[in-house]
Amino acid sequence: MKTVTHIVLIIITLFLLDNPVTAQIPQPSSGTIQRFANFSSVFVDARNIDVWLPANYNIQKKYAVLYMHDGQMLFDSTITWNKQEWKVDETLTSLFATNNFKECIVVGIWNNGVFRHSEYFPEKPFYTLPKTMQDSLLKDALKGKTQANNYLSFIVKELKPFIDATFSTHTNQANTFIAGSSMGGLISMYAMCEYPQVFGAAACISTHWIGNIKYNDGIIPKAFNNYLFKNLPSPQNHRFYFDCGTVDLDSFYKPYQLLVNQTMQKKGYTNAQWVTKAFVGENHSEKAWSKRLHIPFSFLLKK
Repeated sequence: MKTVTHIVLIIITLFLLDNPVTAQIPQPSSGTIQRFANFSSVFVDARNIDVWLPANYNIQKKYAVLYMHDGQMLFDSTITWNKQEWKVDETLTSLFATNNFKECIVVGIWNNGVFRHSEYFPEKPFYTLPKTMQDSLLKDALKGKTQANNYLSFIVKELKPFIDATFSTHTNQANTFIAGSSMGGLISMYAMCEYPQVFGAAACISTHWIGNIKYNDGIIPKAFNNYLFKNLPSPQNHRFYFDCGTVDLDSFYKPYQLLVNQTMQKKGYTNAQWVTKAFVGENHSEKAWSKRLHIPFSFLLKK
């Protein structure tokens, strides 16, 4: 049964990579989106950046900034490959109406398809893996090169300065957040550890601790956990949210999330700075993430 599941998941992943989303600009239910098409970089391939502004966006105010990966899947299900979306605009609009949360803009960073895995796979733990595993991953999933460090350099050194110069933002760490799901959860974790002076909180949703569906022997998750233990930033001014479901791909994550939970506790994180949740019966999809998105967003944006 597990073998059949693996094959199905691999097929789905390949479909995702080989069928990029249309370049049509998303039409949010609330707020507006500004598209910066083919945003160039010296670090990674050019890609679209979709910036969501709340309906009441006012240049006389300052806004927190939430950077999100897989930007083409966030706002408009009518133009996504699977007709699903995160419902980012609906969720934030509802939260903002309570006046209990920081208002923010959202920077949706498109993945670039074939190199998504390469950009989202944390690079430093990768180079602690056995050489044979590195070679196999490089040949297949990573398409010949690791790019996570370059991807983060792109966000921190090119994209963030552009966003802060273009929009009315709070530029400090306490108001700069990062979030993603699956591999996007891994790269969000990595961003917090590599750039603790830039990011104050991360939401790592359905975090893909196994790293690659081809391997489920615990070696890759152990490398991620060891990296976390050595590089977690101070809990005094950093916060982490982790979660997972229990169905399909998410069913692999629980034992490795439990290891990460132990690491968080050992490094001094308490309920005030760190949350881990499990959602029974939920699978690995935008539909599932949209149903619970108010929870990580509430954690990130609490005043």
